[in-house]
Amino acid sequence: MTSPPTPPLQGEGSNFNPFVPQQGRVDDVQQFFNREREIRRIFEVLNSGSSVALIGEEGIGKSSVLWKICQLAESCLNSPRQSVFLDLNWVNDENDFYSALCHEVGIPESKDYSLTRNLRDRRILLAIDNVGKMTWVGFTRGVRDRLRGLAEGSNAPLKLILAASEPLERLFNDSQDEGKTSPLAGICQEENLKHWDETTVRAFIDARLAMTSVRFTDEEIIQLVQESSGHPRRLMQLCYQTYSRYLEGGE
Repeated sequence: MTSPPTPPLQGEGSNFNPFVPQQGRVDDVQQFFNREREIRRIFEVLNSGSSVALIGEEGIGKSSVLWKICQLAESCLNSPRQSVFLDLNWVNDENDFYSALCHEVGIPESKDYSLTRNLRDRRILLAIDNVGKMTWVGFTRGVRDRLRGLAEGSNAPLKLILAASEPLERLFNDSQDEGKTSPLAGICQEENLKHWDETTVRAFIDARLAMTSVRFTDEEIIQLVQESSGHPRRLMQLCYQTYSRYLEGGE
């Protein structure tokens, strides 16, 4: 394949590559792409009084959608709620979770009934990323039971939106002991994030390249579609590599 000479880029210098970040949460509204349909459905569920479990494989965009929901909550929720975002990658155990929750909400550090009392007059949209960490040593079913109790009912202190890599019933298999059902799965409606289709992949590439003078060839785009299988993180990495070849003047 013959690449065109390195083009002048618009406003970002000669090393600008529009296909970043290659991993991690997208928290820049200018960089967020797609998922409008899923976000609309999530708010429909939240406004109906239910909580949501956002399910998808690693790198599919769960963290970014979760963050976006928190940014849109003020304008999209029928009943106002304070948005609180917790990433369990930064939480070590159950006690640390309660401490982080109270700090982010702005209430005295508490747990059990004291937590219930302190949240009684609060209305919180609690977004928990990497909820699978609750399977770690240091977490018990009790914290999930507590969250369920605080989120049951349309006027409950908490409404939950949880991000996980697999369905909650499967993730928390201890919930099946002695015939019990998963406390969180019982109040969360699942929304699955899927791979992008070819139309979305092409639109994403066009949107990112629009700020530059580069245009990928159709051969390159077809290869990107096939190699990424529409997985957003993988697509971003492959596009980054493809664009880097233009910056280097071709191979």
